Amino acid sequence: MASTFSEEDFSCPVCCDIFRDPVVLFCSHSVCKVCLQQFWEIKGSRECPVCRRKLSTNEPPTNLALKTLCENFLQEKNLRRSSSGSETVCSLHSEKLKLFCLDDHHPVCLVCRDSRKHTNHKFCPIDEAVTDRKDELKTALKTVQEKLMLLKDCKLNWSQTAEHIKIQALNTEHQIKKEFEKLHQFLQDEEAARITALREEEKQKSQMMMEKIEKLNRDISSLSDTISAIEKELRAEDVSFLQNYKATVKRAQCRLQHPEVFSGALIQVTKHLGNLKFRIWEKLQDTVQYTPVTLDPNTAHPYLIVSGDLTSVRFSDEKQELPDNPERFNYNWCILGSEGFNSGTHCWDVEVGDCTLWAVGVMADSAQRKGKLVSRSGIWCMWCYDGKYGTRSTPQPRTSLSVARKLQRIRVQLDWDRGTLSFSDLLTDTHIHTITHRFTDKVLPYLNVGCENSPVKVLFSPFIAE
Repeated sequence: MASTFSEEDFSCPVCCDIFRDPVVLFCSHSVCKVCLQQFWEIKGSRECPVCRRKLSTNEPPTNLALKTLCENFLQEKNLRRSSSGSETVCSLHSEKLKLFCLDDHHPVCLVCRDSRKHTNHKFCPIDEAVTDRKDELKTALKTVQEKLMLLKDCKLNWSQTAEHIKIQALNTEHQIKKEFEKLHQFLQDEEAARITALREEEKQKSQMMMEKIEKLNRDISSLSDTISAIEKELRAEDVSFLQNYKATVKRAQCRLQHPEVFSGALIQVTKHLGNLKFRIWEKLQDTVQYTPVTLDPNTAHPYLIVSGDLTSVRFSDEKQELPDNPERFNYNWCILGSEGFNSGTHCWDVEVGDCTLWAVGVMADSAQRKGKLVSRSGIWCMWCYDGKYGTRSTPQPRTSLSVARKLQRIRVQLDWDRGTLSFSDLLTDTHIHTITHRFTDKVLPYLNVGCENSPVKVLFSPFIAE
């Protein structure tokens, strides 16, 4: 038999939920014990939450009858839910849920629709609400799934970046050690050569001094013998002295020359130590190679392989596993220099050799590097494709150039302030073409390489110390 009571009959006037541990007040009103205590703490005085009547007791008695009724009501409610399904029956009116309140976003029954709680609300059938809300959730789910995929792709890229950082550090450390080994070897060779020169000078001058000392020893021995002989004659008897006098006088006449005083006998210390560091550094310049443009491997397309000294680049038919960092080209086979220019004049030479597909020039630092570069501005270059030459200032179309001979070495000259970018044949010292443009942004040296096994190289320049 269905209950004649509704949930409102068992609802606490404070929390509006079914009574939990109800107490009865002197004024006959009932409230949850917890709700009453909270109300008194907030109000600061003991009074009824319903009629505001002052109360004298701190511990009102439990309403056992109401508590029993509430427990029975909840049991009936749970039984109805288990038998009919909580999702299809209204918990307040035990009526089938047929409508969806568009204002409260909750399914309701026909009784709920006519209640004061849903006055002026809009409703639609359950099936229509389900279809519309599922479509909304599918759209939201698709957006969340796309975000999840983006996050996973980002995580994968960042993981590759973290691994690439380790590889870069190891390779860079190896290259640093290799370069310092060359410097160490140079210094060791210089040290050995200079010590050898010092030992040679020491040997020569020591030998010379030994020869002079030996000669002095012979002269000293000879004079000592002469002195002894004269002293002996001086002690001889008169007749014997006179008999040997002539020979003794002749012997006493010393014909030995005085030792010659000479300079330069000592080690020329200044020759070995004077400005030693400067002279080594000066000699080191002859072995040092200076490149006006150093290539940045972090910008290279994955199909481009950069040399260890960062001066040449070549195309490979195998794609490298590199992180897709913002600086890197991902469509065109390009690479940029590591340092840009926003003033002054600059010059660098590029050897294209036998490469049949290349471009050299400059690119704006702010230009987009992802995707096709053909339709984007920010590149000024000279190009070669299967023996044909031309220039380009993107996004303008290509212009052809008439070149008499095959180009192998090209000099690029940038005058940022005057807005000119010139190209010339380095082997014949012949001007090829000049692009004019008013530069407003920092530009970077630009290379495009698309010929396998034919590297493009930035040439060394003589090192000039400032």
